[in-house]
Amino acid sequence: MDFGIGFLSNNVMLPILDFFYGLVPSYGLAIVALTLVVRTAVFPLSAGSIRSARRMKVVNPLMQERQKEVKERYKDDPTKQQEELGKIFKEFGNPLAGCLPVLFQMPILFALFATLRGSPFSDINYTANVQVLPQDKIEQLQPVAFATKPQNIYFSDDHHTKIAAVIPSGNRLAVGDKVAIEFKTLEGESLTELVANYKDADLTPQWSITKGDEVISISPDGTITALQPGDATLQGTVPGLAANRGFLFIKALGRVGATNPDGSINWDIIAMVAAFGVSLFASQQLTSQGNKTEGEPTAQQAQQETITKVTPVLFSGMFLFFPLPAGVLMYMVIANIFQTVQTFFLMREPLPDNIQKLLDDQTRKEDAAVNRMAFEPKGGKAKMKTVDVEATPVKSTPANPKAIVKKRTKKRNK
Repeated sequence: MDFGIGFLSNNVMLPILDFFYGLVPSYGLAIVALTLVVRTAVFPLSAGSIRSARRMKVVNPLMQERQKEVKERYKDDPTKQQEELGKIFKEFGNPLAGCLPVLFQMPILFALFATLRGSPFSDINYTANVQVLPQDKIEQLQPVAFATKPQNIYFSDDHHTKIAAVIPSGNRLAVGDKVAIEFKTLEGESLTELVANYKDADLTPQWSITKGDEVISISPDGTITALQPGDATLQGTVPGLAANRGFLFIKALGRVGATNPDGSINWDIIAMVAAFGVSLFASQQLTSQGNKTEGEPTAQQAQQETITKVTPVLFSGMFLFFPLPAGVLMYMVIANIFQTVQTFFLMREPLPDNIQKLLDDQTRKEDAAVNRMAFEPKGGKAKMKTVDVEATPVKSTPANPKAIVKKRTKKRNK
């Protein structure tokens, strides 16, 4: 039994989608509601990741300084060094701790992504590889039935089931053989019989040969004719029930690509790709602004700022060259807006007390250092200025004996 992405999609996402469509018969609103429910469910995980990233960005300079001191002090004692580094991680937190919430929520987000890429929002493709052999070689092989991986198909707004493409006699044919490829449920019921109960549903498969059209041919009803020995690949496409339904400015939820085969431009797709890029840029700007530190940016910080600016452009351009259905793009835009709002509030939360205390202590040390430097002369130690005084000759006059005697007489009389 599949307990991975397919299990989450079929047993969690689709029931929620059906529930909201039952309340409001609009697949566009159902996508919005499903996206908000899933993003709210993973909010504790994503919030923990954002908080951890913010905390590590703030304490990273001090943490690296402590690590450098420990490695230098205990370079001859590896055991003590590891012990002290462990204390640092305990004090500041492990940098990898923020990755765990992201890993836990990835299966849920992938399941949501897979749900919106499937029926009823998109056409479902089935691929079958066929091998044509000469008659004498095919007689030596035991026929084995061939079946593709079953995929979920919507017959109506409230009814869907898993369908697989089946070749009962197997995908190894002899030259001249004619076999029919059929769509059946896991219980063996034919797609044709099911569709007969839903007259409004147009689920007629469209067949095409993607490789080896000289090896086989296929008719509109799915009959394969083996022409010559070789390998071939054919594709059957079952239309999505809601692929051509619109929502707001989106003309078709299943539309793929910025341009049509006739060269016309799908402005709704381009608008959503642009909205995705803008919302991603806004979210990253909020994160980087919340993490800025005082002083001149380091080389690592400058590189991070460049990545922040370039990433939205790269991702937006990627969706133009590797297009996604409009319904998936709408989900990604809504999810990004939700993430941006979430980041806006989380970046304004106060830091944990221990982290704030460390920052305050570091700030006081830096301020004290700045104050000490403010009283020092720019040249370092004060330099004594010397002044050259030009010596001038002084004329000496001979002493007057009478004057000297007169002064001495006055002193005795006193």
